Amino acid sequence: MTDICDAPFSKFRQHIQFVVAAKAAELVEWKHCAGVNCLALLKSSLPGGSEYLFTGSRDGTLKRWALADDGATCCATFESHVDWVNDAVLTGNNTLVSCSSDTTVKVWNGLSYGSCIRTLRQHSDYVTCLASAEKNSNVVASAGLGGEVYIWDLEGALAPISKSSDAAEDCSNGVSGSGSSLPITSIRPNSSSNNISLHTQSQGYIPVSAKGHKESVYALAMNDSRSLLVSGGTEKVVRVWDPRTGSKMMKLKGHTDNIRALLLDSTGRFCLSGSSDSMIRLWDLGQQRCVHSYAVHTDSVWALASTPTFSHVYSGGRDLSLYLTDLATRESVLLCTKDHPILQLALHGDSMWVATTDSSVHKWPAEAHNPQKVFERGASFLAGNLSFSRARVSLEGSTPVPIYKDPSVSIYGTPGIVQHEILNNRRHVLTKDTAGTVKLWEITRGAVIQNYGEVSFDKKKEELFDMVSIPAWFTVDTRLGILAVHLDTPQCFSAEMYSTDLNIPGKPEDDKVNLARETLKGLLVHWLIKRRQKFGSHSSINGEVPSGKDVSTRILTASRVEVDGNADNDSAVFPPFEFSAVSPPSIMTEGSQSGPWRKKITDLDGTEDEKDMPWWVIDCVMNNRLPPRENTKCSFYLHPCEGSTLQILTQGKLSAPRILRIHKVINYVIEKMVLDKPLDSVNSDGTFAPGMHGATGGDGSFRTGPKPWQKLKPSIEILCNNQQQSGPIYGRNLKILYLITVCCRASDGTESYKVQTSEWFEVMELCPYRILQRINSFISILNLVLKICGRAVTSQMILIHNQ
Repeated sequence: MTDICDAPFSKFRQHIQFVVAAKAAELVEWKHCAGVNCLALLKSSLPGGSEYLFTGSRDGTLKRWALADDGATCCATFESHVDWVNDAVLTGNNTLVSCSSDTTVKVWNGLSYGSCIRTLRQHSDYVTCLASAEKNSNVVASAGLGGEVYIWDLEGALAPISKSSDAAEDCSNGVSGSGSSLPITSIRPNSSSNNISLHTQSQGYIPVSAKGHKESVYALAMNDSRSLLVSGGTEKVVRVWDPRTGSKMMKLKGHTDNIRALLLDSTGRFCLSGSSDSMIRLWDLGQQRCVHSYAVHTDSVWALASTPTFSHVYSGGRDLSLYLTDLATRESVLLCTKDHPILQLALHGDSMWVATTDSSVHKWPAEAHNPQKVFERGASFLAGNLSFSRARVSLEGSTPVPIYKDPSVSIYGTPGIVQHEILNNRRHVLTKDTAGTVKLWEITRGAVIQNYGEVSFDKKKEELFDMVSIPAWFTVDTRLGILAVHLDTPQCFSAEMYSTDLNIPGKPEDDKVNLARETLKGLLVHWLIKRRQKFGSHSSINGEVPSGKDVSTRILTASRVEVDGNADNDSAVFPPFEFSAVSPPSIMTEGSQSGPWRKKITDLDGTEDEKDMPWWVIDCVMNNRLPPRENTKCSFYLHPCEGSTLQILTQGKLSAPRILRIHKVINYVIEKMVLDKPLDSVNSDGTFAPGMHGATGGDGSFRTGPKPWQKLKPSIEILCNNQQQSGPIYGRNLKILYLITVCCRASDGTESYKVQTSEWFEVMELCPYRILQRINSFISILNLVLKICGRAVTSQMILIHNQ
């Protein structure tokens, strides 16, 4: 097998991300945290049997809820999509099919605890909608923004994969309930493996393609007998297809804006369409024309549902309202109003489940079997046949009054994150959710460390501003309503901190810790332990014990990467990088032979290898190797400030780690320039010799160890904007103002001499590296004072950033 390090980089091999949730006490595992895009009901055929509601959310997950008269209980989470879940349908015998903005269609065992049977990859863009035929349970249609419409025969798509391919995907990573999986008879088992190798179609299966759309498709519908398929989108026309062959049958024109919702009656004769032009239209497919138009809404219509007899239509959309309309008499009534736009409807007996852009789902009375009861309560109006007629009525003050004020049942979600700010320390992120709550997250642990409540986000951001500069090693987005942290190689390995700044016990304070490496180590500790249990401690990246040839290849590979010598080569995780096992984050990535996938870190079983995850992630965690990086030294000069009459003290440049802690510079200055004693690195005229031997390494870098002057025990305090500063300085273009107060005290504690001055310092660039360009004449002042008094030094310094 070709060594994976020899293969060229591609986008999916350079990226990994993880999503983190709030504290376990908030039970976010059992709730959605973003808008609910789709609903699907699994009804029992037996009296008193269990009924389930499936919800698909913009948080990338689906959930199964066990329904009761007075509520609903989440009993499974289906987690594998890496972007919004846009639609979901149930086919016969408990098979759940979902589609996503990650361009995939996934098939699930609907009554399992999150088992993904197969991932179907054919679309080139977001998959926005699905349609199924209840009387032909093997057929599902999918469409998306790429304009493609595919009709899938699930029996063929789920056929066992040939022996030449890896086992099918089994994403058993949902929230498990107690006991075993619910009984299911329709799904053939594919594999008992938990491997994440993802494949498109088995044995060359290709779905039927309905070609004709030139633009995005937003809506699909199929009749029960699978004889008709209708589609609509940004072309503003309804297209009718034969789903058995994918051939065109007709095209219906009438809407003046995007078509967002479609509905077919069981016979396939009538079609209802909802559009962004605010109109609902009833089409007679036999006559190939629009027979009625209903001006009910004042804005886009996004969702439609009908009574069992197709005599009345329920509609909802952007105007936050749910209406019931009699298709024959044109009489309409406002059932309820929401706080958020309505995305989808699901009829459940005489009630209606309503999904919106909020993370909660509500059930409202609907009287689907006797809708006349609703009209008898009054407050109805006659729907017009032109869009402006409804808008004009609204403007005239004749706004309908809703029949129902409160839902009968609610499934509450959690507020989604809508605003975030990465703080300067590059470990904390400040967030604000839809409820206005502001929280502080520690990224390296994936945990909320402070809940500030409903406070001003901007003011809290200013309060938390810290005078520290660390390279940007990760990015964050909140598209899913939760924090998604992105790590891209090699940029993610650019940030390091000293162990003392991370409060890591048992490590020397000058040990540097690579933030990305330790974060990956914390994320994959469960995977690493399980992998070593399965394959032993000497397994290679692909799980095999390396042969002599493999060892030589790996040695060759190691010459191209950097080995992190400070890292412990075991599975131990430092406290600042420990992720919760109670509410674990999920990772989202892909490998050399898999598409994108998502899984909780505690559900990884150790078999995942470079086919499933980027090779550099596995190599980093298993072998402590990091991708090549720039020289991590920063070079700087010690110079008097502009306009000073002091002579230049050094002719050569100094070097230090890229992370330059202020106290090291101060210590060096005191040791080399202040103490009244000869030093190896000081010439007779008081200047430094190039290279700065003595307190530095042979390359001129700062070196740790006891200092001869430390017996004097000088007290040095650093303030940033009047706040104590003890953190590191990372190379940046900064201007720094030092306010120096030197106070020498006699042996009895009385103050014998005091001098104060202020000067400017500048931090500037040297070639590609960051440097400290000028340090002013306070050195001479300190030197003079100490020569006079011979006492301890107290320096108070204030740093002001002007980036």
